[in-house]
Amino acid sequence: MSKLLSFCCLLFLVSVVHSQPVLLPIGGNAWSLDNSNSPRIRNNGITRWQEDNTGFTAYIRTTQPGSLKVGLETDKPSAASQLSVAISDDTKKITIDEKDTLHWAGEWMLKDSGYIAIVVRGLKKTGTEYPGVKALRLEGTAITNQASYTKNNEGSFFHWGRRGPSVHMNYQLPTGVDAEWFYNEVTVPKGDDVLGSYFMANGFGEGYFGIQVNGPSERRVLFSVWSPFHTDDPRAIPEDQKIKMLKKGADVYTGEFGNEGSGGQSFLKYNWKADETQKFLLHVVPDGQSHTIYTAYFFDHEKNNWRLVASFRRPKLATYLKRPHSFLENFNPDMGNVERKVYFGNQWVRDTKGEWHELTKATFTADNTARVGYRKDYSGGASDQRFFLRNCGFFNDYTNYNQSFERKPTGRKPQVNLGQLP
Repeated sequence: MSKLLSFCCLLFLVSVVHSQPVLLPIGGNAWSLDNSNSPRIRNNGITRWQEDNTGFTAYIRTTQPGSLKVGLETDKPSAASQLSVAISDDTKKITIDEKDTLHWAGEWMLKDSGYIAIVVRGLKKTGTEYPGVKALRLEGTAITNQASYTKNNEGSFFHWGRRGPSVHMNYQLPTGVDAEWFYNEVTVPKGDDVLGSYFMANGFGEGYFGIQVNGPSERRVLFSVWSPFHTDDPRAIPEDQKIKMLKKGADVYTGEFGNEGSGGQSFLKYNWKADETQKFLLHVVPDGQSHTIYTAYFFDHEKNNWRLVASFRRPKLATYLKRPHSFLENFNPDMGNVERKVYFGNQWVRDTKGEWHELTKATFTADNTARVGYRKDYSGGASDQRFFLRNCGFFNDYTNYNQSFERKPTGRKPQVNLGQLP
């Protein structure tokens, strides 16, 4: 291609993708430095910012290189202060006075497209607080209407945007098989066991079963079944549509859950380890014409045996296993800027005739945060004999969702004596 033709093509692209100013809301696109929660990120931005050498990082994904001018939209400052604004290794200082609510920090040249981190830090102040920051105003040729960021809080999207995209791997069942047992293995690499992560292993049409990182020193095995009555308030469920707990294992808590549908929940506090393959087994069997019993087992590496988590009976449905899947999500909005990854391997189902079938095909999907284009730091696929999921952290090599993948078979049937399970 000639230089003249290349230049004309470039001019055409620039004419199609127009530069467009963006107002980047802090409430849905920023995190405190070092995840310290100081200053605190709220829906209306940052207020009561008092400590020196603290601040926040805001993210936006651009689709073309070019110039980027950054301004801070603030409350009316009560006193002067000095801040720094940095992109990559280029840091500019800005003085905030008491006159204006829009304060320009300067202009940067971006050499590539993709996610950029805009780091704002408080250096010194003359009053008791730094100004409250509501948004960043971004202008320049790098900013277009195709940029990805959480645009507003409609539908509580500041919450979901800061949590980050959830991603799923949906396994393909053999045709004509009534599957009543579902086996899966999960490996979380060391360092990817990030606070707020749910590595869901054995999902099914009416619930989910997996492991979580709930605190610096607390981890859980979680198993939940949704009620057929659609509500976010478990107290509103009629008695004949409640999930009934039939039995539970030692040290397992059982109760009800809400907010994202409602139903029966159980969890076991268990210090599962990263880099160690965790094993999950789920039993799904009809109970008469209108109920289904779901029973979850988790392999305890320390005791070298299978542990019962819980068994629930769900009304208004008689079914075998439907929609086997796994997913990866972050349930802590303050940790939505940290990347995590998980591997799922050796999936099998056992049918009603006692035959095991290996599941090697799956479809990668993502939640609404990804589908509306607010976050594009998600990926999934197959790696040798395992599937993988990855999300958060603002990486650039994302995977288009609704793709199908196939892993290499292992041929390793689950080594489980079903007759000796608790």
